[in-house]
Amino acid sequence: MTNTIGKQLKPCSEKDYGSDYKSHYLEIYKLYVEKADAISTRRQSANSFFLTINTAILGVTGYIGTSGNSIKLALGLAGILLCFFWYKLILSYKQLNSGKFKVIHEIEKKLPLAPYDAEWEAVGRGKKPELYKPFTLVEMAVPRIFFAFHFILMIIVYWHPALKYLQTIIEQ
Repeated sequence: MTNTIGKQLKPCSEKDYGSDYKSHYLEIYKLYVEKADAISTRRQSANSFFLTINTAILGVTGYIGTSGNSIKLALGLAGILLCFFWYKLILSYKQLNSGKFKVIHEIEKKLPLAPYDAEWEAVGRGKKPELYKPFTLVEMAVPRIFFAFHFILMIIVYWHPALKYLQTIIEQ
């Protein structure tokens, strides 16, 4: 795969490109690293958005109290759908970041230093949990937890009338 990336990165030779090849190569590298960082910023903003919306849904559900079961069910369903899309978005950002860093590593092969590749090597290329625990694993757990909250609340709301009925039978 790296070989394919290298071919894609270098559609023409230094000789064919001209005298600005090295300076443009470095500028493109800087820009690409900057864009990789921008993706991480967008990813964090998306996580904040979904966290806020899910927290608001749970807050409204709690505020409604014992009335408005149909509203609670609708909010729970909305929360579950949001969690599903949030989870898929995290996976998409993970894949995009992985691709970006493969390209960065390939570009670094032609530079005097390869700091991102060296950092990746220092943490065992992600294969040694004692050196590197991907944030994505924690990040992906959050929508799952909110999903579980929404699902459990929907079950409680749905079964609440039946539970109340059973309670009156038991108390008699």
